[in-house]
Amino acid sequence: MTSPLTRAERLDRLPYTREHGRLVVGSGVGWALDAMDVGLISFVMAALAVQWGLSPTELSWIGSIGFAGMALGATLGGLLADRFGRRQVFAVTLLVFGLATGAAALSWSVGALLVFRFLIGLGLGAELPVASTLVSEFAPTRIRGRLVVLLEAFWAVGWTLSALIGYFVVPGSDDGWRYALALGAAPALYAVVVRRGLPESVRFLEARGRTEEAEAAVRRFESAAGVAPVDSPPARPVPSPGPRALWAAGLRSRTVALWVVWFSINFAYYGAFIWLPTLLFTDGFSLVKSFEYTLYITLAQLPGYAAAAFLIEKWGRRPTLVTFLLGSAVGAGMFSAADGDTAVLVTGMVLSFFNLGAWGALYAVTPEIYPTALRATGAGAAAGFGRLASIAAPLCVPPLLGAGGTGMVFGAFAAFFVLGSVAALGLPELRGKALDEGTPEGVTHAARMR
Repeated sequence: MTSPLTRAERLDRLPYTREHGRLVVGSGVGWALDAMDVGLISFVMAALAVQWGLSPTELSWIGSIGFAGMALGATLGGLLADRFGRRQVFAVTLLVFGLATGAAALSWSVGALLVFRFLIGLGLGAELPVASTLVSEFAPTRIRGRLVVLLEAFWAVGWTLSALIGYFVVPGSDDGWRYALALGAAPALYAVVVRRGLPESVRFLEARGRTEEAEAAVRRFESAAGVAPVDSPPARPVPSPGPRALWAAGLRSRTVALWVVWFSINFAYYGAFIWLPTLLFTDGFSLVKSFEYTLYITLAQLPGYAAAAFLIEKWGRRPTLVTFLLGSAVGAGMFSAADGDTAVLVTGMVLSFFNLGAWGALYAVTPEIYPTALRATGAGAAAGFGRLASIAAPLCVPPLLGAGGTGMVFGAFAAFFVLGSVAALGLPELRGKALDEGTPEGVTHAARMR
């Protein structure tokens, strides 16, 4: 006699349904709005460099301060999501950074803009690991990686929106950057949609002993698939163990590897793309032309995500992540040596293609390597540590420029991509494996997951 299916197993057996699509799109819209806000600051920096006559150091702080908030927000967001729920925290983060972005449009000085950017970062940092955890916990095993990469692909949509706003709105008038930031207040309204429309994680609900809600959520997805519901055994509530469990014997090595990958990709990505319009302007492109090139380079992110979404289930998580990180290193090296308009555009697009494909693979890997009670905490802690690099990277660009120009800057980014690819070899390969429902104190199949 076979044992009854758990609710997690019932979710894993389902085909892709409209409910999965609603979850990915619903979470993805929030993700895109997040990306739009992060991307907008690169265009605001380029405009304020002209209008306010800001120094490279002042611009660096404007680029970095939001990531300081993101580092704190990611860590706190993961902890709160394991304690209060994925959906709840997701909605609150949208509200926080949407309101703060709208307020930033009213900035009257560099100091005021820095304060608002920090508050924006708190919301942004908390949202991303929470959203990826929510999608990962609902996705069927055989397509889990692909759905998380598709979620991450909304980042390219949001960054493209920021590039369009940067190209059409920011240069239009002296207040163009204010109008751009005002548009970034949209997440505050979308928070209501998230709170009412998205389901709460079944795994979280079971860990909190909310069995009836968990059963209702599973039946919602089974109904969409036309699958008859079955009775599941009662789930044992599991308390959230806190961040110290990330360093338990079965998890320590993968936590180290994951943090190094997150640090490396954050340093290279944000150092490059936050400064890109300003660097192009400094190299002699007009403000409008630098925004136009940034838009084209950003569009190359979309096929990068598509390739990663295909390969993540074909090759596996680790090979896909390593390949795209090495491709990013090659792209950064090519961009550092690019000479002429066409070379800058083509090599920038190569960098964008591989870099964002690597991001998609990383977001697919991150929630999978921790058990349910620690999943959002682990994802948030890794993202929070990575944000330390995103704080440092914009501040490092001016001295690197002074030491060796754009070539030195992008050569350094290439080195970080290589470091990330080496660290990624230490991550477990979890393609086709069910999410771990165990407890950190006794991760009984840690060895099997390798």
